[in-house]
Amino acid sequence: MCHAGRKEFYALFQVPARMSNQDWLLQLRKNRAIAVVRASKIELGEQMAMAVVSGGMQLIEITWNSDRAAELIAKLRMKLPDCLIGTGTLFNVQQLQDAIASGAQFLFSPHLDIEMINAAVAKDVPIIPGALTPTEIVNAWHHGASCVKVFPVQAVGGVSYIKSLQAPLGHIPLIPTGGVTLENAPEFIQAGAVAVGLSSELFPKKLVATENWEAIAQSANNLIQHLA
Repeated sequence: MCHAGRKEFYALFQVPARMSNQDWLLQLRKNRAIAVVRASKIELGEQMAMAVVSGGMQLIEITWNSDRAAELIAKLRMKLPDCLIGTGTLFNVQQLQDAIASGAQFLFSPHLDIEMINAAVAKDVPIIPGALTPTEIVNAWHHGASCVKVFPVQAVGGVSYIKSLQAPLGHIPLIPTGGVTLENAPEFIQAGAVAVGLSSELFPKKLVATENWEAIAQSANNLIQHLA
């Protein structure tokens, strides 16, 4: 879609993206899980999102490297007014600004970029940068991150790592990803995580390929029940 075409599309479908960090944290504590949708086709991404929403999930992240991610975000904002639709896998300020223009209500990045944090804060859109070490986590928090994505958590001990961070960094809301499963998600919450992010665990390749949306919806529902 050309630049002018994108502007026309957003003018038709965009809903204001702004949300305070306090409201964002309330939603995280209420829902506890974020469904991460990464899709090679926009139609598939919509079906994946609708499946987990029908299972009771309300926090949906559309990765920016999905097919026509901006259009999908705008479309889901219109179709799912009771959900929060955000994006992730953002690598620079331009992508971040485009994501906000599409209506993304929260922003994830796999890394720590102070310029990106500043840009999101200026627009009043919650940003959750990726970090791994205590130094990175504190640095992200001090610069205005609404939460910090601990990624990839499996590489540094999983649940035990989140638990070990609580004594010195318990005031910083942490969202572990990269190693969270349907089985261990409740353990991460019990260890002190404010919420968890799941992608391939919610969307197994076989179920997506066969379009078994009912099974995916059931997994999402089971997850929500176990985190309640």
